[in-house]
Amino acid sequence: MWTKRILIFLPLLVVLLLLQSYFWVPTYDKQGSGNPDRLHQFIETSIGDAEILNPVLSADTASSRINDFVFNGLIDYDDQLNLRGRLATDWIIFENAYLQILPGFRVERKALDTPEDWIQFIRERTGDNKAWWANIESVTVQPARRIDDVLSLPELGADDKPVMKNGFPKMTEVKYRVQRPPRIHFKLKNVDQHFFNPLEKLFGDKLFEQYPHERFVKAVDTKEAGRLSQRYAEIMPVKEHNPVIRFQLRKGVRFHDGHEFDSGDVLFTYRALMNPNNASPRTSDYEPVKTAEVLGPHEIQFVYKRLFSPAITSWMMGILPEHLLNKEALKKEAQVAGKTPEEIKKLSMRDSAFNRHPIGTGPFKFERWEGDVEIRLTRNDDYWEGPPEYGEYVMRIIPDAITQEMEFYAGAADNYNVQPHQVVRLKDDPKFHSISTVGNNYSYIGYNLRKPLFADPQVRKALGMAIDVDKIIKHVMYNQAERVTGPFAKGTQWYDESVKPLPYDPEGALKILNELGWKKNADGWLEKDGKVFEFNLITNHGNPIRKNIMTIVQNNWRKLGIKCNTQLFEWAVFLKDFVNALKFDALILGWSMGFDPDLYQLWHSSQTHPRQLNFVGYKNDGADRLIVAIRREYDQQVQEQMTHQLHRIIADDQPYTFLFAGKSTLLLDKKIVVVEKKPDGSEEYKKIRPVKGGLVYYHFNDWRKLPTVPNFAK
Repeated sequence: MWTKRILIFLPLLVVLLLLQSYFWVPTYDKQGSGNPDRLHQFIETSIGDAEILNPVLSADTASSRINDFVFNGLIDYDDQLNLRGRLATDWIIFENAYLQILPGFRVERKALDTPEDWIQFIRERTGDNKAWWANIESVTVQPARRIDDVLSLPELGADDKPVMKNGFPKMTEVKYRVQRPPRIHFKLKNVDQHFFNPLEKLFGDKLFEQYPHERFVKAVDTKEAGRLSQRYAEIMPVKEHNPVIRFQLRKGVRFHDGHEFDSGDVLFTYRALMNPNNASPRTSDYEPVKTAEVLGPHEIQFVYKRLFSPAITSWMMGILPEHLLNKEALKKEAQVAGKTPEEIKKLSMRDSAFNRHPIGTGPFKFERWEGDVEIRLTRNDDYWEGPPEYGEYVMRIIPDAITQEMEFYAGAADNYNVQPHQVVRLKDDPKFHSISTVGNNYSYIGYNLRKPLFADPQVRKALGMAIDVDKIIKHVMYNQAERVTGPFAKGTQWYDESVKPLPYDPEGALKILNELGWKKNADGWLEKDGKVFEFNLITNHGNPIRKNIMTIVQNNWRKLGIKCNTQLFEWAVFLKDFVNALKFDALILGWSMGFDPDLYQLWHSSQTHPRQLNFVGYKNDGADRLIVAIRREYDQQVQEQMTHQLHRIIADDQPYTFLFAGKSTLLLDKKIVVVEKKPDGSEEYKKIRPVKGGLVYYHFNDWRKLPTVPNFAK
């Protein structure tokens, strides 16, 4: 009897419970009802927790997201991807160029003994080069100088090969002395990587390639002369480019603890980046700095030891407070924590509690961090640009995408990153504001060019023509992607829109392969010189998109008679045993790109060794020259021309089959708007729209959640 009653009434109880939940739990539309503070709180979800809240030390996405709210850099991008000032109000970039003279040097039967002889001769022979001289602000003489220094060099064995220790060359210090003759200093208005071209033409290899360094550079221990001679050009360069960036800093900015920001904080941040004890993942961006000099409380200058145009964007990184992280502050913190004297000696910034309680100059102040649960920030009412609209920002850690979605529908989160298969269903939902952007990423199939099978670019072109990329975009990406043709982020000026994607043309692909000697055998496989066209295609587990791409391309190639074997590996194994070890035939991967056009690490031929990023082994002399020229060029219009040339070269060579750039679709509460304040004090509400580069959160400080959906301004 009781069993029968339970079976009858249990479903009724469940229905009543669900109805009660419906009326009791706040819905998406009424999430502010009874809790007005919710309108002043932006809640974002993240699949993973932050690692360390210090911009010098962090490298993960969640940490960077929080750091962007808590800290400011000197500069960043505006809504058109042009540079704009943040903690810096202004900056100038110029160049100090140096020509090392050789007393008594003879050219055109004339001896040039003094620096004045050299300057006069240069003026006489280059006077008609008006554009060259127009860029020269001044020409002065840097007097002769004696330099005593030490150089760290590999120790050589009896066979003149480096002595190895723990897998690395054993280094020893070599003392040397330089009696450097005078140098000519050209101060240039603009950085010019071609500045020395007229002088190289004028003085030739005799000066620039055959300079007698041994007359001026001496090893203190004469037995070390041979080793030292290999570094003469570095110790005393004949020509030297020293670009300079001089920042004017914003006055009146305060850290969240009230301490005033100044140039000492910028200098401290640079030194923290270069301190090996801190093990910053960003050190390589600042290694080219030759000197850093404070010129005043709100002025600082960085001189670079070589041409390096990405240098300016490195200063987008957040600036640290020196007074909280300098040596004395760390020591005091350690003493309070009861550290031993021995432990205090080994202190680094990584040991500081600051990394979990950061203090910056940004629009939000750190409030609390509950590990694997949430990070909470509050509005900085003293923010130099004016306080943000939101009073609170919360990052909730929700590893599961389905839970993130449910929390968004319930109003417990303000955004949701839509999965590709959900876009069509959700984009027109009247409750949500849907924003789609093309990401700064691309997916590709990379070929190991060290393998004879993939050495011919025509073979790689044929492989690409056999793939129905449009089918992949339609069925795998649910049309949430766009074709790409080259190595730059789509939507930036560096990407060449005139380059057309490879057509889907299986017959044309087969014709190319037939012309190269590949013919079908009795089993239907392409064969050449007794070898079947066979290779392995690999990618990582846990990525269903790549797995589906693998299935489609395998079938596409099989129709041509290409035998493609596929394998999936765990990410760590995939990376360590195959990608970094260069032990693969072909693979499916993706790149996430920045806005800088420097592709040296990804495509230069010097970066093809194990654990480097040009793991496909791409080598092209023309591409190498352009890659180097791009990172030395400071004129963005010239850079754009060169990136388009590089794009075309790589697209012609097809080291990758470039597939697509995925779209990112974000759902937001429709009640969240951009508030535009008019000069008369009135306000206008506008829809949130991405700016150039797909940046949705660019105007976040002006976002506000309203009680109801407004009538937007046209």
